[in-house]
Amino acid sequence: MSDSTRNSLSARTPSPVWHPYAHLKTQSPAPKVVGGEGPRFTLESGESLLDATCSWWCMIHGYRHPRLVRAIQQQADELCHVMLGGLTHEPADRLARELVRITPEGLNHVFYSDSGSVGMEVAMKMAVQYQYLRGQPNKHRMLSLMKAYHGDTAGCMAVCDPEEGMHSLFAGFLPQHHFAPAPTAPFDADDDAVQADLDALRKVLEEHHHEIAALLMEPLLQAAGGLNMTSPAYLRGARRLCDEFDVLLVLDEVATGFGRTGRMFAAEHAEVTPDIMVLSKGLTGGYLGHAATLATDRVHDTFIGDSELHAFMHGPTFMGNPLACRVALESLAVFEEDDYLGRISTLNAILRAELLEDTALRAHPAVADVRVLGATAAIEVHDADSLEGAAEFARRQGVWLRAFGRWLYTMPAYITSPEEMRQITDAMKGWFR
Repeated sequence: MSDSTRNSLSARTPSPVWHPYAHLKTQSPAPKVVGGEGPRFTLESGESLLDATCSWWCMIHGYRHPRLVRAIQQQADELCHVMLGGLTHEPADRLARELVRITPEGLNHVFYSDSGSVGMEVAMKMAVQYQYLRGQPNKHRMLSLMKAYHGDTAGCMAVCDPEEGMHSLFAGFLPQHHFAPAPTAPFDADDDAVQADLDALRKVLEEHHHEIAALLMEPLLQAAGGLNMTSPAYLRGARRLCDEFDVLLVLDEVATGFGRTGRMFAAEHAEVTPDIMVLSKGLTGGYLGHAATLATDRVHDTFIGDSELHAFMHGPTFMGNPLACRVALESLAVFEEDDYLGRISTLNAILRAELLEDTALRAHPAVADVRVLGATAAIEVHDADSLEGAAEFARRQGVWLRAFGRWLYTMPAYITSPEEMRQITDAMKGWFR
């Protein structure tokens, strides 16, 4: 069969790709992306769209960044992959040292995996085994927050919001964990204002700490659970409660890490070091799948012992992949050398001025709330039906914007210019006009 015949048949027949989160009966044909440059990607039709969602929040440098592309090419010419079982390589060693350098002080050990969900699975297994090795085998449950989202694998589904989350139909299949109410005090709330939220967390810990290995939190920004923004004071209080009840604090910084909240890591807002931290998404700038689960000496050194049970029995095939480690190193270098935190501050100022301070938008009868934190903004509506058609509207304005549930949001690439940022906010506000 000739290439032209094959291409003609391909154009006429439906793609066998099964798309994520898609209703198969009503889904529209997915536009085909053929390339990208900077904060924009290009469709097969020639249409160029400004990506307001950063390809699920990971393409922080935008598309086709020359330094990241070159790093992958150079590494591919040296070593594409080798297992970390009994072996190591320079990109993995270098990246681990860099992650220890930039994360909160005390996170001195790095375990690699290949996605944020798997990184969280690693964190949960690590916490349970830590408690077991300390002679507390009954501490094998997790404590999560309502409105949480930690991933789509089985272990992660079990610690996502069991009521409003997307995994409720799997309830009978999943292990049962504990949940505390989602914090309600906003980002700028002080210690007094978060006390009721901390009291609710304390109540669950008082009742169940004897079987809780770890508290899992998305610090300051619960992303896929509704872009809820919470206070650093709550995070500081949670750290104190974990210490009081001998529970590990695991921070899921998959979405919040690498600048999304305005600091390199959300934990820095509260000056808190977790026992375990999970990173992914922006780790490689979105160019390859990769994740890292970092642990403190206290956690790591508990695994040093003579029995077979001291070995941490986890080992993803592609953990520490040289290509991913190399591009992650380059991503971090670009982030620091090009003052991305300064860029994020500029984007934040525009988001605040264009959305948060827009009184007409906030007064719109469909709008329940407008929130901004770092390079993240969300318009929450009362009824999800009021966002039906918003994506198509934005596309006509040259912007790729996806609503989910009751939230119309943007998490742009950090290289987005002020003019492009206003193009995104104009598309968001324009829908409500």
